[in-house]
This record gives sequence, structure tokens and C-alpha cells, in this order.
Amino acid sequence: MAAPENILLIRLKSIGDVVLTLPAVHVLRENFPDAKITFLTSRENAPLLEGFREVDEVIVLDRAALKNPRRAAPEFFRLLRRLRGGKFSRVVDFQGYGETAWLTRLTGAAQRWGCVQKASRRWAYTQAPPLPERMHPAAVYLQILNDCGLKTVPVQNQFRLPPAALAGARQFFADQKMAGDRPVLFLQPFTSSPHKNWPLENFLAVARHFRGQGVTVIFGGGPADRDRLESARKENFPVAAGVPLLVTGGLMQLAALTVGGDTGALHLAVAQGKKVLMLLHRLHAGSPIPFQHPDWLLAPPPAGNIADISVDAVIAACSPSFSGPAGNASC
Repeated sequence: MAAPENILLIRLKSIGDVVLTLPAVHVLRENFPDAKITFLTSRENAPLLEGFREVDEVIVLDRAALKNPRRAAPEFFRLLRRLRGGKFSRVVDFQGYGETAWLTRLTGAAQRWGCVQKASRRWAYTQAPPLPERMHPAAVYLQILNDCGLKTVPVQNQFRLPPAALAGARQFFADQKMAGDRPVLFLQPFTSSPHKNWPLENFLAVARHFRGQGVTVIFGGGPADRDRLESARKENFPVAAGVPLLVTGGLMQLAALTVGGDTGALHLAVAQGKKVLMLLHRLHAGSPIPFQHPDWLLAPPPAGNIADISVDAVIAACSPSFSGPAGNASC
């Protein structure tokens, strides 16, 4: 009897792209039910893997250490020992950058599959199908597995929020003295790229409207967004910017709707089965829209930009989530 597969998956960044590997991770588990599945990712994204129920182990890459002259060599050799000592039978590189190509090759695995960004990196892989163009990132990862011979249906996109994260979200409600019997709207105004951001004053207008309807409105974001959300704080909106990433997941779990741009938080909400409204700066065939939910977005006209999406259009799109049974969600 052949030994069970020992599979390493690689996706170092970013939040949304790590989350969007979930359907592919499920496919690997379906095809190799007895395998040990390990996931290599950057330190800042490692907490996400707590919600990947089909991942058995996580290897953390400290990118900051690799950039530090004093720490780079020890960190590199620690990682190398871990990759070589893992005795992986198969590696799937979902990123295809130069550094991940090297990491894939250094494992010494017999099977090395890659999402190859450049033809010059094919040397690192035993199978490197052409990177599909104009395709949703989650569909790209699935297509790679399909091209390498795996059965890729049925598709599942399920993130399991750890109970401690939900408890942290409930504690945030308690600390902010927010009523637990009102529907919740979670707003995530900022993305990693300014050109993807809907104007903050528009988010504030939406927040004022729904607060007037009895909805609890929370503004979320990362640590760098705390100062930028001072205007929301001054209007007495709860601001969750900087809470742990999975606690943000818990807040979105408690919300009837999450609204924001093309950002990892929204992909995390979708993977939890929670409805979102994504305000997309530009729509094309490969846009990272809410996976399997193309109706959960608003985009400007082809010649416009994200600021052309009106406040009234967003309010109209949000309103169904706060009427009827869907609007009765509470803590």
C-alpha cells in the first residue's frame, strides 16, 4: 500500500489571495483524503489558516526577518530545514513568484505544481500549466489543479471561524456598549490601493442613513486605518480598526451585511457564508468579485471610476438586508 501523500501548499500573500485558495484546498482534500496538508504562508496571514479545516499544519515565513541582515541567515536556514525535513511528496505553489519558485524547488518534492507567472520559472516545477488569463483568482487555482489531473468538482468555499474569534467579536460589542438586538452593518472603507477606495465621506453618508433606521454600524480596517477613521469615531460610530484579523471575521459573522471595496476582509466574509456588497473600482472578466456571488457587487460604468458609484445606489443595494428576517440578525 502506498504511503499517504504529504502535501505542501504555498501562498505567502495577501489576505484575500490566501482566502481564495480555500476551494482549491478542498479539492486537494477530496482527491487525497488521507494526505497530510501543510500550508506555508507569511506570518501576517498565518492566523487565517486556523479557519482552513482541511489544513493539518502551518509553516510560517517571517519575511521581516529575511530582510534583517542579522536575522536573514538564521531564518532562511530554519525554513530550509523545515522544507527539506518535511519530506513532502507534492507541492502546489499558488503564487508563482520568484521566491516561491525557489521554495518549491528546495523542498525536493517529487511532484511540484506551479502557478507560473513567468516562463523562466518553469524549471522549479514538474508541472506548470500556463497561467489562465481573465479568470477569477479562485478559479485560477482550481484550473491549475485540473490541468495537473485532479477532479475539481464539487466546488466548496467554506471558512470555519474559530470560536475564540467569535467570542472576541462579542466582547467588542460589550466593550462598545452596543445593543445586541439590532441588525449590524459592517463597513470596511479602505483597501490596499487608494484607487480602489470608495470615498470615506460616502461611507459616512451610508452609515448615517442606516443608523437612522436603527441599524448598528461598525467601521473596520487594519491598524494603519485607525487615524483615517477618526472622522467616523467623532460621529460616535464604533471603530474596530486594528482588532485581530479573525475578530474582524467574527464581527462580519455577526453582521447582516458587510460593505467595502476589493479587500481581503470581504473575501473572508464570503467564505463564511455572509452576504457582502463589494464596491468594485473596475469590472472585467478576471475581477476578484465575491466568489460564486456575482450579484453581490456594484461597479461604475466602463469609462468611470469607483467614485462614480452613488451613495443612493449603495443604500438601495443594502436596504434589502435590513428588512424582513435577514434584518433581524443580532449578537
